[in-house]
Amino acid sequence: MAEEKKTIFSGMQPSGLITLGNYLGALRNWTQLQDEYNCLYCIVDLHAITVRQDPAKLRRASKEVLMQYIAAGLDPEKNIIYYQSHVPAHAELGWILNCFTYMGELSRMTQFKEKSQKHADNINAGLFTYPVLMAADILLYQTDLVPVGEDQRQHLEIARDIAGRFNNLYGDVFRIPEAYIGKVGARVMALQQPDKKMSKSDENKNNTVALLDEPAVILSKFKKAMTDSENEVRYDPEQKPGVSNLLNIYCAVTDKTIAEAEREFANSGYGNFKVAVGEAVVEKLEPIQKKVAELDKNKDYLDQIIAMNTERASAIAYKTLRKVQKKLGFVPRVR
Repeated sequence: MAEEKKTIFSGMQPSGLITLGNYLGALRNWTQLQDEYNCLYCIVDLHAITVRQDPAKLRRASKEVLMQYIAAGLDPEKNIIYYQSHVPAHAELGWILNCFTYMGELSRMTQFKEKSQKHADNINAGLFTYPVLMAADILLYQTDLVPVGEDQRQHLEIARDIAGRFNNLYGDVFRIPEAYIGKVGARVMALQQPDKKMSKSDENKNNTVALLDEPAVILSKFKKAMTDSENEVRYDPEQKPGVSNLLNIYCAVTDKTIAEAEREFANSGYGNFKVAVGEAVVEKLEPIQKKVAELDKNKDYLDQIIAMNTERASAIAYKTLRKVQKKLGFVPRVR
């Protein structure tokens, strides 16, 4: 008997801005998981409204994330790609799990502290209970593995704690998720501040390359990237972080080794080097951008994908939710 595939769950906020760092560090590797695992990729629009959103921009951004997922190689037949708000079980389980989560646990969340400082005029309850909804997202699908960076590890830990607490009270209801440590993609740093990761929320737009940036914009950003005064293309993350970051990016999009790239640019100045990296990125992103443009014109196809995957996600989610409701003593719904 064939071993049952494990389930991987991941969610991305619909900022619409998937960065080169997101793609090279994670998204490109996700395409290699779709045959080995049952994968769910959720566009977490419920999480997005902890910050005030322009409705038209949120709708457009959510669609852009969906299109970029598909254009980057995630097959919507093999993976379940869906909008969080289309599966009400997320919000329902989120409320239930609120009642099994302690205030002290939530007050220790680093991201709540950071976002409270950033949005001091809108410290809402959703911002505080954000990790509980994230726990619901994960636990609804009996998830085995969650790809997480260091900034999300705390949220996975609290999801594990909540699941364990519920299971101790009511029996084996939730699978306890583990962190997914897969193939490590390129670690892409900010172009002008190579001591920090490239981030979609960076206020300095020259730090970040988006998958949908126009070629001229990408080239301009790379031309402005930080290097140093030596004018020597050599990999040395400690002494030459800017140059090393550009070498990492170049090698990630061309599949060359660092040694090969160093030889290629041995007699180049930084100006030529930065243009070459920018052009290599433009070439790598061109087919993704072309596919997004095609998808954007095919509303019927996108609607069909979302309807199909909402149904697939809902079937799994409601199986878990009904089990939880039964354990709690809720009167069964009459179908």
